[in-house]
Amino acid sequence: MKHALSVADLSCCYHGQPILQDLSLAVERGEIVCLLGASGCGKTTLLKAIAGLLPLANGSMAINDRTIVDQQLCLPPEQRNIGMIFQDYALFPHLTVAENIAFGLRYWDKPRVTAKIKQMLELVHLTELDDRYPHQLSGGQQQRVAIARALANEPDLILLDEPFSNIDTQVRHSLIRDIRQIFKDQGVTAIFVTHSREEAFAFADKMAVMNHGVIEQFGTATELYYQPSSRFVAEFLGVGSYLPATVTANQQLLTPFGEQTCAAEPPLMTGTYVDWLLRPQHLTVMPETEGSAVIIEQQFMGDSCRYIVEFEGHKLVINSNLLLNVGQRVTVNVIPHSAVIFAQA
Repeated sequence: MKHALSVADLSCCYHGQPILQDLSLAVERGEIVCLLGASGCGKTTLLKAIAGLLPLANGSMAINDRTIVDQQLCLPPEQRNIGMIFQDYALFPHLTVAENIAFGLRYWDKPRVTAKIKQMLELVHLTELDDRYPHQLSGGQQQRVAIARALANEPDLILLDEPFSNIDTQVRHSLIRDIRQIFKDQGVTAIFVTHSREEAFAFADKMAVMNHGVIEQFGTATELYYQPSSRFVAEFLGVGSYLPATVTANQQLLTPFGEQTCAAEPPLMTGTYVDWLLRPQHLTVMPETEGSAVIIEQQFMGDSCRYIVEFEGHKLVINSNLLLNVGQRVTVNVIPHSAVIFAQA
């Protein structure tokens, strides 16, 4: 299968300092991929490099098997057939919605432009707002116009830089859902940048978690959340607890909860000390007068509560629908799951 985007051994420097280091990434057609990471990790630099807005120190890139960058070639941005959507929308304030959508279609004949504007307005549900100006629209509506403008040019790839950061929280979730559906209906291949794991979980098919210019792990949200390849990925994608464990002769884990199944590859040496990652969903808590654990913190989250529980000198994070009190004694149990372990820090 052809890759919609193929990036190989890409390196990029800024003022002599490496920002991206031997980075590789393959995106399938119709996939929505998120570049996720903290500020300064290189995700926006990678987006700009794909767009052709930054020079490369090394590496190659291809879109639909058409090379756009290698050691001999570097296509300028306008020849890459890439659409870009920015967090500030970048709409032209003196142009109407229809005129903004048509901006990149100046070489098309008029009937085709008119038909495309109509199609895009229907697609983003703005059919009644074609003669409005950007300042007359809400943030969500402006972002829909930006989406329509990018799609109107029929790009091979769309890049989005923090596309939802300026949207009010109350409409952000519905906008993410609507735009994802539009992209899926149109078979759009997209790469977007965010530092919000909630946006990444809701919008992306796959995520590339970046750290110091490299991709630490690439895969689906569930793969990265439940089978993280490093502590960094585990902790960036959500809260968890660590318990000390020891690998036994039959490749089991000896833990404070007894023996647990371990499927480490390659197998670990008997007696190896490891840290066992437990997500809040891996644990249950029940009130028990003689329980071996005690609630030390409570955070009400609306549909559940998050508790910090002290258990045998360790602190565990647990989500529960039960309403428990700080200081209350409880029992804690582990839900069977595939264990994730890391070398002890």
